[in-house]
Amino acid sequence: MTLLLELREKLKQIYARYSTFLLPVFKFILAFAILKGINSSMGQMEALDNIFLLLILSLICSILPLNLTVFFGIVFVIVQCYGVGIEVAGFAAALMLILFILYLRFTPGDALILLLTPMAFQLGIPCAVPIGYGLAKGPASAVSAGCGVIVYYFIDMVDKNASMFRGADPKEMAQNLKILLDGILKNQEMLLQVIAFVAVLLIVNVIRKRSVDYAWQIAIFAGGISYIVIIAAGGLMLDVKNPIVPLLAGAVGAVVVAEVLEFFLFHVDYSRTEHLQFEDDEYYYYVKAVPKMSIAGKNVTVKTIGEAEIQPGPVPQETIAFTGLQKQLNREETISNPVEESGEEVSQTNVDYESRLEESLKDL
Repeated sequence: MTLLLELREKLKQIYARYSTFLLPVFKFILAFAILKGINSSMGQMEALDNIFLLLILSLICSILPLNLTVFFGIVFVIVQCYGVGIEVAGFAAALMLILFILYLRFTPGDALILLLTPMAFQLGIPCAVPIGYGLAKGPASAVSAGCGVIVYYFIDMVDKNASMFRGADPKEMAQNLKILLDGILKNQEMLLQVIAFVAVLLIVNVIRKRSVDYAWQIAIFAGGISYIVIIAAGGLMLDVKNPIVPLLAGAVGAVVVAEVLEFFLFHVDYSRTEHLQFEDDEYYYYVKAVPKMSIAGKNVTVKTIGEAEIQPGPVPQETIAFTGLQKQLNREETISNPVEESGEEVSQTNVDYESRLEESLKDL
């Protein structure tokens, strides 16, 4: 666990330091995956399946808000439908306009959920979207999730019936429009998925806001179980076939993804929970404080000191005292030595004067 916490803190530090560069990269990858996925799912206009066009549009999306990626995705869907038939493109434009208005009216900041929902269906883990956004967002995100489900099933319907829609005469165009409308309004599987998405998102959001211990973990598992129950029971009631193995595998995968999300967003230590109580003039306050689980990263700094960087520091008092004593001894020795030398010179001088006196007396 310590290693995972250190890894989490390291990733947070890297993102905080380089977010200016990492965020456009993530948006570029997301835009490219969305546009490439639309081309792969429909594949009716070869002109759109151009790698240079995808790279240029993805680069534009990387420096602009995510709503532009949503707009380009809508344009790609309409143009791909035009490759099937003009009536299909007209129906797609009307449907996308309605969904886009609903999205902008209720949740204009949830572009990511609108983009990730079709991708989650392609990956086989659709339940990850309502669970994840139930943890991170609010109930209003259910609108964007429902819109994403409708977009996915519309693309799937056009792809499966493209050969029937293509090359229709005016009479057949009217019939095609009726088929498209029934494919949206009478699609029991799509309706069941919309209900499951909305219900799971609301259940997860309500539970994770509770003050009970391990609320996020309870919300995640409750969301996964709720999705399985709703899809299985709804399939029996509406006569919709849902293979049990992919359903269970998708729910398990969604729970794993949600646990990873919870580790980065809300990882706390319930063993150190504290209950506090205080009051003011008007209220009594009962507070439950749960500390976050974190660990300080190792911050080791190695500094090489060269000769030019060595600066004289303060001299210890013992060194100062020893130096002063040494200087005093040297001074005393210096003073004593000249006295001795001068004494020798004086004595030598006296001997010279006596010898000279004796010599002078001898001469007399």
